[in-house]
Amino acid sequence: MAKTPAGRVERRPLTRDRIVRTSIAIIERDGARALSMRKIAAELDVGVMSLYNHVPNKDALLEAVAEHVLAGLDVPEADANPGRDWKLNARAMVAAFRATAHRHPRSMHLVLTGRSGQMFGRRTADRALALFEAAGFDPATSVRALRALMSYVMGAQMMAGGALRMPHGLPPDVTGTLPAVDLGELPHVVALADELVRDDHEADFECGLEMLLSALDRLPRAAGPAGS
Repeated sequence: MAKTPAGRVERRPLTRDRIVRTSIAIIERDGARALSMRKIAAELDVGVMSLYNHVPNKDALLEAVAEHVLAGLDVPEADANPGRDWKLNARAMVAAFRATAHRHPRSMHLVLTGRSGQMFGRRTADRALALFEAAGFDPATSVRALRALMSYVMGAQMMAGGALRMPHGLPPDVTGTLPAVDLGELPHVVALADELVRDDHEADFECGLEMLLSALDRLPRAAGPAGS
């Protein structure tokens, strides 16, 4: 709110965009479970019923959140550069996903796990499938490539956020809380303890992505420029 020259308090007009942006801010700050129409109204200093002039219900609001979040997914068009190495397009697609996930990690998780993001996610998937098709992959392989790539990216994102964990070094001292660990049963963990405690999410991600893309690149594809 701002003050007019006469000293009166002037309210900013309530819009659908303000409601959506405030919803995303609440999700990122407090988590998806904290989102409610009452909380949004309190953040905007408006009455709850006034929200329904812009969004008919919470499901519609979540769809608007999904649309806003996924609008940042700048997936390259399949016909933007037909002669370009398909792996560069795939990397651009992955980079767009990761950039959006880094901007709105909790909102992205909500979009990916809820019904609200399905339609908008399908649009992004459609563009990605077009990229694989242009690269010369057959329909079944294009779908499998999309699933493999998204599974890897989403899993890596969950690991970076702490939702999934890999073993890190030697077992901690758990005297009195868990049965003793026989390190003789963990020869590889012992031998590679220094590597296991060395965290470099970006290097790990790039290495895994290169492994996946290289494996996909060896699959049969149509002959010609698209499959070369």
